[in-house]
Amino acid sequence: MTASLAKAGFGYRRGLADLGNGSFAWVQPDGSWGWSNAGLITDGDQSLLVDTLFDLKLTREMLNAMRDAAPLAATKIGTLVNTHHNGDHCYGNELVHGAEIVASVHAAEEMKHEQPSVLANFMKAAPGLGLTGEYLKHCFGAFEFNGITPMLPTTTFSGHLSRKVGNKAVELIEVGPAHTGGDVLVHVPADRTVFTGDILFVEGTPIMWAGPVGNWIEACERIVALDCETIVPGHGPVTDKRGVRAVQNYLRYIHDEARKRFDAGLSARDAAHDIALGDYDSWGDAERIAVNVATLYREFAGDTSAPNAAELFGVMGEIWKKRRG
Repeated sequence: MTASLAKAGFGYRRGLADLGNGSFAWVQPDGSWGWSNAGLITDGDQSLLVDTLFDLKLTREMLNAMRDAAPLAATKIGTLVNTHHNGDHCYGNELVHGAEIVASVHAAEEMKHEQPSVLANFMKAAPGLGLTGEYLKHCFGAFEFNGITPMLPTTTFSGHLSRKVGNKAVELIEVGPAHTGGDVLVHVPADRTVFTGDILFVEGTPIMWAGPVGNWIEACERIVALDCETIVPGHGPVTDKRGVRAVQNYLRYIHDEARKRFDAGLSARDAAHDIALGDYDSWGDAERIAVNVATLYREFAGDTSAPNAAELFGVMGEIWKKRRG
């Protein structure tokens, strides 16, 4: 089912994919926790970078490859857009020297609280956390969170913001709260390309920290309505509108299945263990259903409290271990 979603001609190989007309995608298989994508939009000697990566080593490697591919434009990047606040899309910001850093107002506020030092401390504590610690190491053990200096946005916006890269228009479209509170799409009309951040996980399970689910489904609809043929997800291979529809259908399925169990009185934990994934069973990180169900349950109950991340990583760890046998 999912293999057909990779856009023909790009495959799914680690590194820089030339999208044509001066645009590039940096792709990191297998798209699991922390293995995010980024993008570079160029025209002449000007450039805009979409997201940095989870640590400095990875970001440095990406920037070097971009400079090799487009030396005139990528040697000094003028604008960096962070599509949302998760560290795998912004922890490398300090390496993009002198750039205007743009994010939504919501994302900028959330960045203040999801510091790399928090993840560094989680990983330091992981050996004493049993199954939860084992799962944290599985998710984040490949990354180095020490020594990162957070760089917050210098420009924020709500709703919509336009930028120019040479003669190219770049449209920033806020669609959160959905995956997080401040999700942004980056649309390049001249290239018929959209960089979606984590509104799209392709061949991997979406994770809904914020919701409401209706906003995320509508965000998918907004992508489909754009005049675009190349879509770069936050995680997974370059895709087209079929990839958008697959994520949208997953969200609808999980909503409906969670609602049945909420109405029947099951706990969020029991519902996450109980829901059969069917067509989505082959997607990576299936255990993220624990977060998705918990967020949906809060939505159903009218509960506006923040998710309990430590507890949810514990439940994800349970499902992960069960699936591994």
